[in-house]
Amino acid sequence: MKKVFRKIHLWLSVPFGLLITLICFSGAMLVFETEVMEFCRRDLYYVEKVGPAPLPMGKVAEKVAATLPDSVSVTGVTASSAPEHAWQVNLSKPRRASVYVDQYTGEIKGKYERAPFFMTMFRLHRWLLDSMKPDGGIFWGKMIVGTATLMFVFVLISGIVIWWPRTKKALKNSLKIVAGKGWRRFCYDLHVAGGMYTLVLLLVMALTGLTWSFSWYRTGFYKVFGVETTQGGGGHGAPAQTAAHSPFTNWQKVYEELKELNPDYKQITVSKGSATVSFNRLGNQRATDRYTFNPRSGEITGATLYEDADASGKIRGWIFSVHVGSWGGLTTRILSFLAALVGASLPLTGYYLWIRRLVRKGSRKANMQLKKVA
Repeated sequence: MKKVFRKIHLWLSVPFGLLITLICFSGAMLVFETEVMEFCRRDLYYVEKVGPAPLPMGKVAEKVAATLPDSVSVTGVTASSAPEHAWQVNLSKPRRASVYVDQYTGEIKGKYERAPFFMTMFRLHRWLLDSMKPDGGIFWGKMIVGTATLMFVFVLISGIVIWWPRTKKALKNSLKIVAGKGWRRFCYDLHVAGGMYTLVLLLVMALTGLTWSFSWYRTGFYKVFGVETTQGGGGHGAPAQTAAHSPFTNWQKVYEELKELNPDYKQITVSKGSATVSFNRLGNQRATDRYTFNPRSGEITGATLYEDADASGKIRGWIFSVHVGSWGGLTTRILSFLAALVGASLPLTGYYLWIRRLVRKGSRKANMQLKKVA
């Protein structure tokens, strides 16, 4: 039985190993993107001095709107519970565009732009630097990443079958990584013990990551949880509205009311007729309570709490949170980062051991032939 799994493990690892390394490494690089960017660009993400009180949210939106061309508009303002964190003002275009503003002075600190390094890592992780074809042609990068990830699942499962020890003593020994007995022993221990230590996390990341690659897999994944997949955003977009004398009238009123209702909030985003509140809690990091309000009066007219939200939205958020390791806070993010790095090393150590074995086998065969000739 193990012979069959050895062949499966080898002949899936050889063609897909380097792809798996790239996918795992680029994924690891994205785990702490926010922290790295905030550390490197404190001038953008943080205010210079915390004032006694921020400007009204509508006033902040108006200051940004006054600097925009006619084709671009302010779509919302996101306020953090941390008083030193600059407010983010979201724009209508391009997609996901925003600027950061000092909420105490109204100064526009700068435009949000994803760093080239992290953009490259993201595109490498998702699409191998490929891009969607305008004519609707085959998205090869996305397909190759999905296929390599699926093969990684079988490689991990076959690997645990091959190397799972039969006794507790053997298990204890197989979980040790020895660094002082040569490069081959170190690579072997890292390959076997590293794979055992990270098996569960790597499987979870692979199985959740596949939902972004294949629609058939996503449909099946959702059905496991008794949920049908739906197209579009599920009706959570901002409702159409008639403008008051200013499109930002009463945003401050809504913001203050939501702050009072949710004292443990992480962020509050107010936009045209709708608002969302997120929290500093473990679990689904995309969990939000959603509200609608009358733009003319600022009266909150509806609320959809996360606990009452539709199951498909919850599962989408959970898939993301589990995939990136954020569901358990800093601890699970560190574990996911380390697991992804180990996952990137597994094909490389595997290649080394395989090539070394081929070389030794070739040397033995050559020596045998020389003996026969002699």
